[in-house]
Amino acid sequence: MPIKVAVAGHRGKVGAILAVALAAEPDVDYVGGFSRGEDLAAFLHEKRPRAFVDFTRPSDVMHNVLAAIAAGASPVVGTTGLSAADVDKLETACNAKNLGGIVAPNFAIGAVLMMHLAEIAAPHFDGAEIIEMHHATKLDAPSGTALSTAKRLAARRGGKPFSHKKAEKVTLEGTRGGEEGNVAVHSIRLPGFVADQEVIFGLPGQTLAIAHRTTSREAYVPGVLLAIRKVTSEPRFYRGLDELLGLSLG
Repeated sequence: MPIKVAVAGHRGKVGAILAVALAAEPDVDYVGGFSRGEDLAAFLHEKRPRAFVDFTRPSDVMHNVLAAIAAGASPVVGTTGLSAADVDKLETACNAKNLGGIVAPNFAIGAVLMMHLAEIAAPHFDGAEIIEMHHATKLDAPSGTALSTAKRLAARRGGKPFSHKKAEKVTLEGTRGGEEGNVAVHSIRLPGFVADQEVIFGLPGQTLAIAHRTTSREAYVPGVLLAIRKVTSEPRFYRGLDELLGLSLG
């Protein structure tokens, strides 16, 4: 039987592309999209999706996804801005209903591999900085991917934090970026970008840059499809696409 899938945020930049892609998949029955202001309970009762994909807003995602889980739909959440407590709450709700689910800061497979490779490099360099570049209408800064990357890099250092050189004289506040675990994070918001990220490591006399470029939002489709098929086939909750891909640092 095809997997019944609904999308919250189907008129958004990512959701609109997902809706078209899902409708073209032979093993997926795209039952429709949900928009802010509509009756979610009635939508879930009528459509009865097995998977509920959410690419909406941080202010809406918890209400949407908890309602979907209560209705028996496995969540696939690409909305960023969730706290650790929010993710814990979603996992608890999935476990209570014996459902699979996933919350991922990025569904682009290349971006997930970029973070994984950066984690491998982290113990071998003195310093690291992240530059993330997104479209001008992105609501949050830094991106969920950049913040997740910084936390993961810092964790890989164990008791030996990265060095982070602060300017002795600051002539423009914020120039050195935000800071998470001694990793500086710089956010760029400009028309023309979709979602790019570069991690730059430094040692005396050398640097290493690991970058991921997104040329269109179709980059998220393979990861979302993979997640839908996985979470509807087993009652496991994933915190990131890397877990689902089986990426491990050993």
